[in-house]
Amino acid sequence: MTKKPSSELEISGRLRFGFGKNWRNFVDNKLNEERIKIAESTLRDMLDIEDMKGKTFLDIGCGSGLFSLAAYRLGADVFSFDFDSESVECTRELQTRFFPDARNWTIREGSILDRPYLEELGTFDIVYAWGVLHHTGDMWTALNNASSLTKNGGLHFVSIYNDEGVRSKFWKILKKLYCSSIVYKYIIISVFVPLLHLNSIVKNTKKERGMSRIHDYLDWLGGFPYEVARPEEIMEFYEKSRYVLRIIRKTNGSGNNQFVFRRVG
Repeated sequence: MTKKPSSELEISGRLRFGFGKNWRNFVDNKLNEERIKIAESTLRDMLDIEDMKGKTFLDIGCGSGLFSLAAYRLGADVFSFDFDSESVECTRELQTRFFPDARNWTIREGSILDRPYLEELGTFDIVYAWGVLHHTGDMWTALNNASSLTKNGGLHFVSIYNDEGVRSKFWKILKKLYCSSIVYKYIIISVFVPLLHLNSIVKNTKKERGMSRIHDYLDWLGGFPYEVARPEEIMEFYEKSRYVLRIIRKTNGSGNNQFVFRRVG
């Protein structure tokens, strides 16, 4: 394995939300057995499988490490990486907490934009990139790189923010302001967290993917860099990359469109 890539590959000199700090707070204060089981259920449901025994699982941008943990509990050999060192430490914390003697769960620091690094990883039965690639600052390169990591016949589970035109441009400005100043950060939190919470109550939305609402709110408000795409653009991209669509779940707003593709080339 080559020397681990630097974070400079991803956002050198650019504003960026502290994803790792957010997930560290989640791991320390919110993670429990119920959330882990929800994450497992999400993987089984979207991938249409009962378990991952005998499968290799790549977690791109592992974040809190929750889905790496869920995949490992489902029987997969797991490789987790993130360019954010604090996210890497979160994932290592979960490994130490739940499976301290794990030999088939590898955790590394690395960037999805670092092509030489990725070429040494090989390919995997399941490649998971949920809500990650649109935060790299170079989404289409990240998508192209991620798509090369799935074995022929393997599954690729990816989610990308929905393009809502003017609304998406508004959110991009807001996220950039959030990351540019601590004053803007707390103003935005004080105004928008109550609104987001009220919206979730009105719509009676349930906890999804085992995550925490407050951590999801902060991830959403501060998540910069930020790019979006229409579902049709994502499907066309993967079709050209020799994938076939198995499952799509579209959002009806500014959230993520979720896709599961199978590689057939």
